[in-house]
Amino acid sequence: MITAETLRGIPIFAPVPEATLDEVARAVEDIRLMPGEYFAHEGDERALFIVVEGGAEITKVINGEERVIGRRKPGQFFGEVPMTLSTPFPASGRAADAAEGARIIKLDVTVYYTLAAAAPSIPARVAGLARRYLDSLQEMAAERLETDVRVIGPRSDARTHEVTGFLIRNQVAFERTTLDEPVAGDRYPILEHGGARTVDPSLREVATAVGLDVVPAASDYDVVILGAGPAGLTAAVNGAAEGLRTVVIESVAPGGQAGTSTRIENYTGFPFGISGDDLASRALKQAKRLGAEIVVTRTVESIEPDAGAAGVEIVLDGGDVLRAPVVIIATGVAWRSLPVPGIDRFRGNGVYYGAARSDASIAQGADVCIVGAGNSAGQAALFFARHARSVTMLVRGPSLEASMSRYLIDQIAANDGVRVQTRSEIVGLYGGSSLEAIDVADRTSGATVRTEAGVVFVMIGADAVTEWMPSAVARDAHGFILTGADAAATPQWGLDRRPFALETSAPGVFAIGDVRSGSVKRVAAGVGEGGMAVAFVHQYLALA
Repeated sequence: MITAETLRGIPIFAPVPEATLDEVARAVEDIRLMPGEYFAHEGDERALFIVVEGGAEITKVINGEERVIGRRKPGQFFGEVPMTLSTPFPASGRAADAAEGARIIKLDVTVYYTLAAAAPSIPARVAGLARRYLDSLQEMAAERLETDVRVIGPRSDARTHEVTGFLIRNQVAFERTTLDEPVAGDRYPILEHGGARTVDPSLREVATAVGLDVVPAASDYDVVILGAGPAGLTAAVNGAAEGLRTVVIESVAPGGQAGTSTRIENYTGFPFGISGDDLASRALKQAKRLGAEIVVTRTVESIEPDAGAAGVEIVLDGGDVLRAPVVIIATGVAWRSLPVPGIDRFRGNGVYYGAARSDASIAQGADVCIVGAGNSAGQAALFFARHARSVTMLVRGPSLEASMSRYLIDQIAANDGVRVQTRSEIVGLYGGSSLEAIDVADRTSGATVRTEAGVVFVMIGADAVTEWMPSAVARDAHGFILTGADAAATPQWGLDRRPFALETSAPGVFAIGDVRSGSVKRVAAGVGEGGMAVAFVHQYLALA
């Protein structure tokens, strides 16, 4: 417990009256940290931290790499910028990698202003340090991106969009060179990496070139997780943290559908919302730090649930075989295709499924159409209204009320940059090398109107892609995997015990997230199931 006597030994508290110091001592948080443990993260709400014992490091992610940008000794503090400018933290703070760790006190806003009123020299000193700190941050922000990865391709090229999106979602720093007038007959994108040059590479080739794992490091694991969306990554975090040998197999890149969401406003702990790619990025870093192995660009060809002593066998494309007593299926869902003739010709060069923040450059100055009426569509409309010339939402139903949260409906109504067109749908697409116009049918009047639109984002629901799974894993009429009591009622379940809540009809095979029948299609629900699954995994392993 911090005492007034301890505070008196810290220089910043020297001018504080004794009575105020006693009050502060009772109000501050006394935080003891292990080496490397964080006490503040970039984006957190403002506070002032003061080092009492040990040391602290201030870190910031620059060019995709976390860099130590400052250090604090006993008596020094961190949080001067947020306190002075009333902004979130521009960097993170952690205990220095010393054997003794650190002891740090935290002053919230109320305590800080109590101090300021009693000793006006304190905010003046904090403000002076804030100015110096901001100057150093500006210098770092001006640094040129340091990377040997470069992607060259036309702005509207489908393959270029695919490769750049893949790199972004896998947290790979790269430079992009956009060609306004590509050379006729040339193939794109061109990937330059480490002095090599690859034309129109596959995602597997891209992953290999930039050093991502595409081959599992072993063949035997405690748990194999299929899919790296919020549910799968959460299971990986929990499994690795509890000492299980954990590998995640992902067909494209981490994040799942949530990774392509421009904003998630209702995820607990982020009062100002968080983008899907940012959430996925944090989860991926956490899983890797705890020891989970992430393998990308690999698909599963088959699962053999009853493989004897091996437990479950998983065969990957290319023939690699993994064995584990437990498999967690977190493959999520795939965006439903828009049923319009010729739409595949424009996929990636005018028509996009899902919408991420990285798509802002596509929408810049364009006439954007968003097909859908769910929360993802609403968030995308609000986001792209900051970049596009116009944004139109096409909704098949009579209104947004049946499928969208109230807060989004109100924000859209108040935004002059977004127009909502109900009882309408696209029936035609036109253009040369890229999309130029669409036909929109008004189901109320019966009229069809052709309008300019260079970009269409489609978010009309999603389907489970589970046809490849063995018959031992029972599914409902729509292809979603049955678990728990529903799995127990199927002919496939043959054991005397009842399956665990997230266990499928194949013992040792669990399903979580959107691919599970009856799941709540929300990020928070998938995260919760990811944590629950590992608890059930331990119970299952205890049966052996």
